[in-house]
Amino acid sequence: MNNRRSFITGIKSTKLSLKEKIFIKKYKPWGVILFSRNINNIKQTLALTSSIRKIFKDKKYPILIDQEGGRVNRLKNIITSKNLTSKFFGEKYLKNRKEFEFIYTMFINKTSFLLKSIGVNINTIPLLDLRVKGSSNIIGDRSFSSDPKVVSKIGDYCIKYFHKNGVGTVIKHIPGHGLAKVDSHYFTPTVTKKENFLSKKDFFPFKKKKSFFAMTAHIIFNKIDHKNVATHSKVIINMIRKKIGFRNILISDDLSMKSLKGTLKENTIKTFNAGCNLALHCNGNFKEMEIVGKNSPIVNKFITKKTSEFYKILS
Repeated sequence: MNNRRSFITGIKSTKLSLKEKIFIKKYKPWGVILFSRNINNIKQTLALTSSIRKIFKDKKYPILIDQEGGRVNRLKNIITSKNLTSKFFGEKYLKNRKEFEFIYTMFINKTSFLLKSIGVNINTIPLLDLRVKGSSNIIGDRSFSSDPKVVSKIGDYCIKYFHKNGVGTVIKHIPGHGLAKVDSHYFTPTVTKKENFLSKKDFFPFKKKKSFFAMTAHIIFNKIDHKNVATHSKVIINMIRKKIGFRNILISDDLSMKSLKGTLKENTIKTFNAGCNLALHCNGNFKEMEIVGKNSPIVNKFITKKTSEFYKILS
């Protein structure tokens, strides 16, 4: 991986600034993530992703996006997906399985085609959090269902068909965000349920998933680790590895989120010390990007091996 560092960075605008080019050459992030601010149209976005890959001389260099459908639509300047929520697909799955398969496969195929046309090869879905009454609306219709078995089955389908299309997936927010009563972008949620309950409910959809990547939750599960959010918890990450059984690349949720206390430097170091493989930083703030870059280690053999496995599905 040519001395790449174990972080994923956002960028500020629709093309790389000179500062960003120098930053990428110097710190060599493992990947880059795009948002609506980076996307005007297909031609411009392909030029942007091509300019990133040119730096690395790697046609398969990981470029991510958060294109769930519904209200999480980073391609809003290109397409509309207002009604194509995960809740819609979950309800369709329960009502008519054949119709679900037809519509959801079409959604995956068209999304994959569009992502590949702009040079994106990882989509940070499926969201496997449960929809829970009384919880924060940050999940809401982004969840397939309140039933863990339904969420798990649709998650498997999502991963399988994105992979068939040559696009990687990221299961999130492991080990589960559904019970959070506040939005972790702004506050630190605390879940008070015991592990035995969580194992059958919130943790269940994440088990036996063939995704190459997973994204952590910035949530405290106080019956398991009352001090640390999952992203910073050795105990919870050990549980993710051994009990949930996720053995591939573990990415933190965005380190610029307000749910994390402490400085960005401290939060970056804690992320790796707890056992995350990659740190994610999204907002494109250059000073913050430098802090994350400086405090992210060189990619290790595990990440190199798993990235090579991911590269094999890319067309």
